[in-house]
Amino acid sequence: MSTSAQLQATLAPALKSWIESANDPASDFPIQNLPFGVFSNDVNPARRVGVAIGDWIADLAVLEQAGLLDTADVFDKPRLNDFIALGRDRWRSVRIALSALLASGNATLRDDAALRQRALVPQADATLHLPVEIPGYTDFYSSKEHATNVGCMFRDPKNALLPNWSEMPIGYNGRASSVIVSGTPVRRPNGQIKLPGDERPVFSACRKLDIELEMGFIVGAGNALGEPIDCNDAEQHIFGMVLLNDWSARDIQQWEYVPLGPFNAKGFATTISPWIVTLDALEPFRTATPQQEPQPLAYLRHEGDHAFDIELEVTLRPEGAATATTISRTNFKLMYWSMAQQLAHHTVAGCNTRVGDLMGSGTISGPTPDSCGSLLESTWNGTRPIKLEDGGERAFIEDGDELTLAGWCQGDGYRVGFGQCAGRILAARGAGSAG
Repeated sequence: MSTSAQLQATLAPALKSWIESANDPASDFPIQNLPFGVFSNDVNPARRVGVAIGDWIADLAVLEQAGLLDTADVFDKPRLNDFIALGRDRWRSVRIALSALLASGNATLRDDAALRQRALVPQADATLHLPVEIPGYTDFYSSKEHATNVGCMFRDPKNALLPNWSEMPIGYNGRASSVIVSGTPVRRPNGQIKLPGDERPVFSACRKLDIELEMGFIVGAGNALGEPIDCNDAEQHIFGMVLLNDWSARDIQQWEYVPLGPFNAKGFATTISPWIVTLDALEPFRTATPQQEPQPLAYLRHEGDHAFDIELEVTLRPEGAATATTISRTNFKLMYWSMAQQLAHHTVAGCNTRVGDLMGSGTISGPTPDSCGSLLESTWNGTRPIKLEDGGERAFIEDGDELTLAGWCQGDGYRVGFGQCAGRILAARGAGSAG
């Protein structure tokens, strides 16, 4: 069987695993998914690479040492970069081997009790870590609905989109050092805020703390300085995707972003989900990108479907509340600019990228208020607070609030999910809390 046929077999909707929890239609981690992450546990506190399967983690370091994977010393590492650097062919050969090993009917691991005990770790007993070392982080601004909402809010609604927005993927270089894994608390930032009517700014805790519902992609193959990535080849440079929350201090941002764009308003924290879902696992969920008018310049054109049908939602749970409120539902397929176009544009001037670089999609919003990917939009800059399940309301995020992003692709009897991307807000230091 050819590699292409073997890879296609890993995506078959009827494929089942001997790990029963992976066969639950509601599980984010069926055998069709096999996302990569980094974990540790009490039995072995060393960080190493694993794959999520149902309610379990397959310890790839153990499987590698047992000779069941065609790799050499890349999984007993505290990061995925070493494995990713092996290239696309090796990513695929490992996926094919894992799918076969975990498929129902394969006794190699299933019937080896001693190896199975070492190789399978309950997710409930594991600590998940940042899956990659991130050399660089770039965030884009690629949702037409989001850009239009912000333009209407702060500029002339008749000219909501600036002339360059429809010509190229707009982005800014973010702060890689403050990218954190899901579950890490986020401290409310302090900074300069210019209050209406005041001549000078004040130093204060952020009073308009917000989320940005995004997806991110991880660069799997970089490019040399001065050698752009062709748009039609760009997806071969992408290892996989994560959920991403680009926490935003809207009041700090409003004062600082002219003339050079976001700085402290964005640099305090960006949360990503711990599991990287590969593009191979997402292949069945490809769909067409929205129609682009005007037609992009030649270097931004690509053939075929380059959007992905990924359902997304955000919940907010106040501190002490028994229930969370769903505050947004939208879909990644609405993004105007594709990941391939983003990467091609990022490198067109000669910028080099490296294994592990993180690229954020920008806020993902839909056409209705309940599909907005930020509170800035859904509350229209705080003027229309949203109602919560516990009877309260929110204009922006308050201390103690926990925000959780979730995403999944719905298949025939299974779903390919991303797990969760969650963070709870701690009070600001020194300057006091805000709400």
